[in-house]
Amino acid sequence: MSGRARLALWVFGAAATFAGVVLLFGVGLWSDLNDAERSVVAEVLDAHSATAIALALLTLAILGIATHLLVQTLIGAPQRLGEEARLILGTNTEHRITPRGGAEMRSLTEAINEFAARHGALEREVAVRVGAATERLQEEKNRLAALMSELTQSVMVCNIEGRILLYNQRAKQLFLGADRMTDSLVGLGRSIFAVIERNHIGHALDALRTRVRRADSAPVVNLVTATRSGQLIRARMAPVLGAQAGSAREITGYVLTLEDVTREMQAGYRRDAVLHSLTEGSRSSLASIRAAAETMLLHEEMDAARQRQFLKIVSDEARTLSERVSAAVGDSGDDLKTQLALEEVLALDLVQAAQRRIGQQLGLTVSCAALEEALWLNVDSYALLQALSHIASRVQGRCAVTDIGLALERAGRMVHLDVVWSGPEIEVEALSEWETEPFSASGQESRLSLRELSQRHGGESWYQHDRGSGTSRYRMLLPAAQPAAQPAAATAPVAEGRPEFYDFDLFQQSGQNAQLDERALAELTFTVFDTETTGLDPAAGDEIIAIGAVRIVNGRMLPNELFDQLVDPQRSVSPESKAVHGIDRAMLEGQPRIAEVLPAFARFCEDTVLVAHNAAFDMRFLQVKEAATGIRFSQPVLDTLLLSAAAHPNQETHSLEALAARLGVHVVGRHTALGDALVTGESFLKLLPILAERGVRTLKDAREAAQRTYYARIKY
Repeated sequence: MSGRARLALWVFGAAATFAGVVLLFGVGLWSDLNDAERSVVAEVLDAHSATAIALALLTLAILGIATHLLVQTLIGAPQRLGEEARLILGTNTEHRITPRGGAEMRSLTEAINEFAARHGALEREVAVRVGAATERLQEEKNRLAALMSELTQSVMVCNIEGRILLYNQRAKQLFLGADRMTDSLVGLGRSIFAVIERNHIGHALDALRTRVRRADSAPVVNLVTATRSGQLIRARMAPVLGAQAGSAREITGYVLTLEDVTREMQAGYRRDAVLHSLTEGSRSSLASIRAAAETMLLHEEMDAARQRQFLKIVSDEARTLSERVSAAVGDSGDDLKTQLALEEVLALDLVQAAQRRIGQQLGLTVSCAALEEALWLNVDSYALLQALSHIASRVQGRCAVTDIGLALERAGRMVHLDVVWSGPEIEVEALSEWETEPFSASGQESRLSLRELSQRHGGESWYQHDRGSGTSRYRMLLPAAQPAAQPAAATAPVAEGRPEFYDFDLFQQSGQNAQLDERALAELTFTVFDTETTGLDPAAGDEIIAIGAVRIVNGRMLPNELFDQLVDPQRSVSPESKAVHGIDRAMLEGQPRIAEVLPAFARFCEDTVLVAHNAAFDMRFLQVKEAATGIRFSQPVLDTLLLSAAAHPNQETHSLEALAARLGVHVVGRHTALGDALVTGESFLKLLPILAERGVRTLKDAREAAQRTYYARIKY
């Protein structure tokens, strides 16, 4: 039972006791009266009954007011004093309590403020000592940050569930799309599967585990993938090893070094074109020079005029050859590099890329038979896509088809890749031309042909025609990626892992899942957001004009991972709202509309818990756009207004300004979407330890505590 209830019960108990004593006294006095005296008393009571009732009611009212004042003085004031004292001890050492109440309460308040001043001085002294002790660690951190920023390669570190623990700026730029609002795909705590397919990572991890169990001295796996913008990315995956688990170290995460190899592949094909021009284009000049020299040697008696004629031929052809070599070296010298080794590619990805390329370049409809999901190829994916486009182009020109089919089938250690179409049989001469002519790459002719491509992959290619059905197919035999061999029973001890420079706390965190309610608040990832609007009533047509957000990962706010976007509402801004946030119609012209902004914001806050101050208002504006945009925000939502009421139930106000002032949060950019989101985020982080003291530690605890507050009744 609370202190308020106990005090009220005690007061009313005392009043009831007093009333009982008076009643007993009256009963005793009544029993001592004779009949005449009782008659007189009865007449008096009957004449003044209304006055007696009014006096009783007045007594009860006075008793109630007195009880309320006692509760406020004896219970409410100490409770408020206790809440503010805890703020000083746990959150805001600079907070001071305003003296209120009687002399005793004022004296106690002054004592607490004096204690707070001394406590603050001690904390500042400790902070100075801690700062000095951690200076070297900060220097090491700065060196690591500088090293990461200067690396020419893109680097990411992920835990075993694919959450990004570390990345450099080059990695973020590598996956940056054309739309400036898509740069949120890479960030701390985000999933690597947003930029690299889950199947690619899973396949590489399986191979990596096999090599770790086999005790390879340097267990590394290479893979090639494609980004949403069509880039070809080569990734090198190395394990992060944890504690010993049985006979092998367990993989707790992995390091990815990433490289965009699109230009490198294109350069390889330009190099082939240069070599082709130097060999085939120079053949006629060399033949002319050789013929002229041999003629001069065979006819030594040749007259001077004839010799000058042949010497001029040699000189002209030599000049032409020299100019051709100079032009080739000048234009394409940087492309004369070694070709890439074959890489593992998921067959499904290759087929889908071929469907898009052939559809865009030739306008053909490309169908595909059902594929084995785990089918991987060990191929030059760029050259293979060019070859498939080459075959489709020749089939379209020869047979006037509008659609073709692709089929892949495992054949032992190899894979059959078939291009299938309906049409007349291809003559041997035409087929030979298809197979021996070079196919184009990036608009330039390559020296590589279909036959040479098959030979490069250690396979072969051939043509088949079924006269009964009129179906033709061109089959290429390609190598399948082989699973890594299982380790032997007896293995050598695994070498120690890399030196530990930093303790990445996220390595120990489990992934986001359906059991979020049971997760500790400190372990969750949050997106703290705020909106500005044209008005206060979304049902009447008011619109969002700004969204600002910041992410909280591993108990800290990430100032570099922000979402800040104005929105064109296609309507005017009310004068009342403009007076609050200062955004007018002119500032919103040319900004993207809500249908473009909401998908980007949904990607930014994916797999996180939403946090806002007075969240019911912001969520209502998001919910009314679900039907129009198809974007639904179904993740859990926490409201710092309700959490403040749960943490400080005796405070008079829980506005964002009052909450920030109590917690010592400096307010910057108030009434801008991003500014309010930052203030809300800092306040939320300072509320967490206060809530923990009240037993609110998990997401479920927080939601239940918020629902018990008075403010939870507010609906929009």
